Amino acid sequence: MKELSLNILDITENSVKAGATLTSILLTEADDTLEIKIVDDGCGMSEEVVKKVIDPFYTTRTTRDVGMGVPLFKLCAEQTGGSFSIVSRDKEHHPDSHGTTVSALFFKNHIDYTPLGDIVATITTLIQGHPDTDFLFRHQKGGGEVTLDTRELREVLGDVPLSEYDVIKWIEAYLNEQYLNL
Repeated sequence: MKELSLNILDITENSVKAGATLTSILLTEADDTLEIKIVDDGCGMSEEVVKKVIDPFYTTRTTRDVGMGVPLFKLCAEQTGGSFSIVSRDKEHHPDSHGTTVSALFFKNHIDYTPLGDIVATITTLIQGHPDTDFLFRHQKGGGEVTLDTRELREVLGDVPLSEYDVIKWIEAYLNEQYLNL
């Protein structure tokens, strides 16, 4: 993938498919590093599946025989000298505290660093495509922060769906405004 935001989209889609009601997308950017964490409260994975998920020839999909999202994300991080990890607790063994955390550390000054890309479009796409799922987005950079929590939006909007055109356009403008001040 040409942008890390597309990897974030792909992995977050996996969280939604795993039944997550809340997925946190947490970016922490320092001078020469970018850490991306995607944390969900979905059904989780067994230790055996966690070991397989980084294999591009493993997928739970029935429409194709390969699953490239996680392996490519891992490769992108490791190509920069960074790191990658998946920690998961499956619902069967941990009924009260299940879910998955995918973490990747990138060194931005490395020649093989993949740019973050259009993260605002990624977040708005996720919200529009999954209006009943909650997302917490936080991008910390220097002393500033861009943040959006759909749980807070639901409190204000009441019965208005997050997928409404005007709501999505407001979310997009709200995030872009925060990025201008970051």
